[in-house]
Amino acid sequence: MASNSPIEWTEATWNPIVGCTVLSPGCTNCYAMRLAARLEAMGQPKYAGVTRKSGGRARWNGHINLDRSSLDIPKRWKTGRMIFVNSMSDLFHDDVPLDFIKEVFATMVATPQHTYQVLTKRAERIEEVFPLLPWPKHIWLGVSVENSDYTYRIDHLRRTRAAVKFLSLEPLLGPLDDLDLGGIDWAIAGGESGPKARPMPIEWVRSIRDQCIAANVAFHFKQWGGVNKKRTGRVLDGKTWDQVPTPHQSEKRLTLAE
Repeated sequence: MASNSPIEWTEATWNPIVGCTVLSPGCTNCYAMRLAARLEAMGQPKYAGVTRKSGGRARWNGHINLDRSSLDIPKRWKTGRMIFVNSMSDLFHDDVPLDFIKEVFATMVATPQHTYQVLTKRAERIEEVFPLLPWPKHIWLGVSVENSDYTYRIDHLRRTRAAVKFLSLEPLLGPLDDLDLGGIDWAIAGGESGPKARPMPIEWVRSIRDQCIAANVAFHFKQWGGVNKKRTGRVLDGKTWDQVPTPHQSEKRLTLAE
């Protein structure tokens, strides 16, 4: 749990669920696997048993821990925050019971002072359970797309009625030159960071930025990544891109932080 998150596109993280399963190439070097193993080694029972060692590195083992003690944490934050939901898991993982998902949503509905960013790779399950959940305007919904093999996730997202729909194009592992951005409000792009980070050519990022500009979609460039992401920074063509979508009377406006 972090009330001041270092993630560039949010303000806080909230993890009522921890643990996951490697699903696609974007999961290979997931920072959350390393962090979960470190937190377990520090004696935090919430993270016990969710990773295994493989090739000398921590990997998700598919075990999920539900943490009901965390469900009310956003209610204690009186000042509104941008909250990334489940940075250490996936709310729509197949092994997360629908009843627990509903408990998470009950907290989000009860705290409209916050804006919640729900991000998933399980796009098929989104479409399946979406009609069973409340989706007020302060709950945003996004999918991760790391290369062109996974753009189908955007179609599942597009068929939902979330007020703000966003894409996490990170870690960006291939070009995405023909994105269908219809119905999409926000795109976040970024390179992989940490040990064994895979490279990201500048042309891939420029293409996404230009597509967002043409489609009037807010664009956020998170990082170049690499082994030392602080050294490589997050400036693209002399500019820091921090656009955020702000829905207002069914019209899309962009709030730009220069």
